[in-house]
Amino acid sequence: MKMNRNALPFIFLMIFIGAELYAQQPDGKKPNIVFILADDLGYFDLSCYGNPYNNTPNIDRLATDGLLFKQAYVASPVCSPSRAAILTAKHPARLHLTNFLVGNKVDSASRVLPAKWRPYLPGTEITLAEHLKALGYRTGMVGKWHLGYTDSTNAVAQGFDYDRVIGKNGLDYYNYGITSKNRIVFEDTGTYYLTDRLTDYGVEFIKGSKAEPFFLFLSYSAPHVFIVPRGDKLRKYFLAYNKHDGKYNPYYAAMLESLDDGVGRILETLATLGLEENTLVVFTSDNGGVGLPELGPMPTNMEPLRAWKGHVYEGGIRIPLLIKWPGHIRSGGVTENYITGTDYLPTFMEILGKPIPYRIDGMSFLGTLYHPEVSFNRGPVFWHYPHFSNQEGRPAGALRLGDYKLIENYETGELSLYNLKDDISEEHDLGKRLPEKRDELLALFTAWKKETDANMPIPNPNFKEK
Repeated sequence: MKMNRNALPFIFLMIFIGAELYAQQPDGKKPNIVFILADDLGYFDLSCYGNPYNNTPNIDRLATDGLLFKQAYVASPVCSPSRAAILTAKHPARLHLTNFLVGNKVDSASRVLPAKWRPYLPGTEITLAEHLKALGYRTGMVGKWHLGYTDSTNAVAQGFDYDRVIGKNGLDYYNYGITSKNRIVFEDTGTYYLTDRLTDYGVEFIKGSKAEPFFLFLSYSAPHVFIVPRGDKLRKYFLAYNKHDGKYNPYYAAMLESLDDGVGRILETLATLGLEENTLVVFTSDNGGVGLPELGPMPTNMEPLRAWKGHVYEGGIRIPLLIKWPGHIRSGGVTENYITGTDYLPTFMEILGKPIPYRIDGMSFLGTLYHPEVSFNRGPVFWHYPHFSNQEGRPAGALRLGDYKLIENYETGELSLYNLKDDISEEHDLGKRLPEKRDELLALFTAWKKETDANMPIPNPNFKEK
């Protein structure tokens, strides 16, 4: 059948109008928001991202029923700055919170010493929890907070009504404390697995909030080191170990299974209480996976991405992101649009029709949720890590604009330019071949560092040239 060309614009218009009508709340109810954050989960660690060894069926359901992002980023390659960016929509450089709370590594032989930084999220910053609380939401924080533990910087001070935060010895999955308002409310000495305990609190919060809109920030400590799984999860991964040439870690896979079980329980709770249809669920990670042995054997690998946690290469900053919102996000979607950690808050606020009235660094990607196939002009995304990481990361910064990414080594001033569309492994430096593009991005990056008053490494007065 021949089609009248004059009708094409009308047809496309109706398609987009239909999609937007599909996305609207039919009864005007505010959606619940469940934000699940894994700790040090690598880009390829989930089955739905192509991992043939790890078993994550519940997390994979979020991809089947929602939207999978192939180019999602964190705002920092380490945890505390990344979390601060999620909750404030401000870049860690602007907050001067550029390292994890107890980060203090120094390389005395380097040209530079690490930058001075703020080891907490200031109470003057307005968090996502505070925005949602002002709109009538009940807010809950469960798990790893890592943004300050004084009375003015804890989770309750930052807008959460309910808090069950990992306190004492948060790296031990069988010997830990849970705090509320900085006070111990539960201690375990070897009987109950921490990941399961955090899921219990998440379920408790949801059940106690079903009569009102709620925001749950469920921040698991898994699969962060120590790599300690439940013993009953291990056997099948050892049986499959040799089939994959020893490439994967059975202990890590077993830890991920417990994390996946937790996500499954959260989804089941929402369904049982009749909340599933009106709940937006996000699952992501705070930074890239661990690529070197740290407090035990190496847990995972980031191939084909370069490097890992603590680095501004893709392995340290590109992470899995899955979002499910029944009746609004179509099932089984995949998007190539890139977004970053500062973008969640403005997206949620646009859903609620409440624009942010002050300067933020984030940009809403609501259009991508509705139309994942349509190109989203995110503009430049920046990274700034003026420190030495536990994973051998060196002081550096980076900028992505379109397919091009510039990396600046803060020790030497060396610049590298990559085309991520053609070179996801960042193996081929194009700086000499494309000097105009390199200089264009450097000018943009330099201006951004000045505008944010980014804290820079300090020249080392004891440095000696070799």
